[in-house]
Amino acid sequence: MDSYSQLNEVLVHLFNHTLKIEEESLIQDEFKDISMNDMHIIEAIGDGEAKNMSSIARLVGVTVGTLTIAMNNLVKKGYVVRTRSEKDRRVVLISLDEKGRRAYKRHAQFHMEMVRAMRQGLDEEQCQVLTQAMRNLRDYFKTV
Repeated sequence: MDSYSQLNEVLVHLFNHTLKIEEESLIQDEFKDISMNDMHIIEAIGDGEAKNMSSIARLVGVTVGTLTIAMNNLVKKGYVVRTRSEKDRRVVLISLDEKGRRAYKRHAQFHMEMVRAMRQGLDEEQCQVLTQAMRNLRDYFKTV
């Protein structure tokens, strides 16, 4: 099999199975009450400063209305907290509750292990080539 066919086979497999594998690894035990979409919202919120709904919606790629529905469920389940901005009481800020921070850390750990597996057996120069190839793919997806 030539290199084009090999790369195509690997990419198709990754695209078809990545979310399933990620879900099977993350959505279990303590976090079985949320979806992978919820986990990606938690990732967008992050464990830093609180964010407004518009910035989270932009990061996740959904409307504020769609995000509001998901956010209501995450609040009920104890993953996120809504607070009012001290500067402008009309602005609602979202941050992670303790359970949300644990989910965020589990997701971050999964990504760290995934990157470590990708880099395994590669030297620094090969990692830079791999990173550039991934950037090229990301840029291609922005155009289609």
